[in-house]
Amino acid sequence: MNARRPRVIIVGAGFGGLFAAKTLNNKAVDVLLIDRHNYHTFTPLLYQVATSALDPSEIAYPIRSIFRGSSNVDVLLGDLTDINPEKQTISVRTNGDERTEAYDYLILATGSEVRYFGDKSIREHAFELRNLPDTTRLRNHLLRRFEEASWEPDADKRHALTTIVVVGGGPTGLETAGAVHELFNDVLAREFEDSDLQARVVLVEASPDLLKPYPENLRQAALEQLQSLGVEVVLSNPVVAVSDDEVTLGDGMKIPTKTFIWSAGVKASPVVEMLDVDVSENGRVFISPTTEVIGHEHIYAVGDMAYLENEQGDDYPMMIPPAQQQGQLAAKNILADIAGKAQNNFKYIDRGIMATIGRSRAVAWLYNRIPLRGFIAWVVWLIFHLMTLIGFRNRLNVLINWAWYYFTYDRSVRIILESPKEKD
Repeated sequence: MNARRPRVIIVGAGFGGLFAAKTLNNKAVDVLLIDRHNYHTFTPLLYQVATSALDPSEIAYPIRSIFRGSSNVDVLLGDLTDINPEKQTISVRTNGDERTEAYDYLILATGSEVRYFGDKSIREHAFELRNLPDTTRLRNHLLRRFEEASWEPDADKRHALTTIVVVGGGPTGLETAGAVHELFNDVLAREFEDSDLQARVVLVEASPDLLKPYPENLRQAALEQLQSLGVEVVLSNPVVAVSDDEVTLGDGMKIPTKTFIWSAGVKASPVVEMLDVDVSENGRVFISPTTEVIGHEHIYAVGDMAYLENEQGDDYPMMIPPAQQQGQLAAKNILADIAGKAQNNFKYIDRGIMATIGRSRAVAWLYNRIPLRGFIAWVVWLIFHLMTLIGFRNRLNVLINWAWYYFTYDRSVRIILESPKEKD
């Protein structure tokens, strides 16, 4: 009689969970990969879906297709509702029912969610860019506001309809602000007879600088490129109130707008609360250098939800590369533990950071040593993201769409999918 193989459950099919599952693929373990969606999302390009540059299917890939032909990886569509470390079981809600799954090893890779710092008005009025439903909702909203503005006789109301406020001076904020500005002023405005119909895009950052982890010369380059594109940048001025019609900043400045996009902070997934352990200031669970959750044997946490400090005492950033590498390490350490071998500690391979600002505009800090800006940085950004996308079809489609837009200034995915009566 064959002995039962160890069972590894991975919760979350983002970059950390996916790379853990790929590392365990066709190994001598049984793997159950659980996610609330049946697809993996390439989150760095969510803003391009929201701004009509790409179709949702071009940045998403079915999880089952990734593991088609796998001898040991199975997929379950559901939501994690409970973790019982003593019994080594989890509870999952799927198809309206609760089911219990036993594990020998558990990898938590449920990522992060938007952080509003306790401000209910911001939460109520903000658009987010965390998943595909968020992006299609924002795309519908943006396209509809422009349609409304083209028929609005009142100048002040028209101005509010075509004013977009983006909050957050990190890569997501810059990329979204640049893409929204280009969508309105380079694409949509040419299709309406009213030549005065122009969008105002305002990027708001509470601190004095954009892109804080970047060196000073690249932060300044990013600011200059945003302003050259036509984006208004407001620094050292936090948002203090949001209503249906305007955004109020700390100095009393009021910006009339119908579109408020929030990208100013994230916190760990609330899944960590199921473990009853201490967490960091933004809710991340403390892990050992092996990625095992401190205080819980055989439970690993990777990516945005995990807190681990480097040799300088800084926590690893909530970015894709650390999640990928931690996911791979967790899987390898589980295999090592099964084989009775020592587990390895996390060693981050940092290839640098980059952010695109718009057409031929970007900044990049390769390997934290080589600063790039402008067209060269933009090309590097394009190549990196094409290489990271999952699936040859997705890579090809994205490349074709980018080339089409570059030469024609046209974005074909300008489809409003909700009815006019639906709430934005």
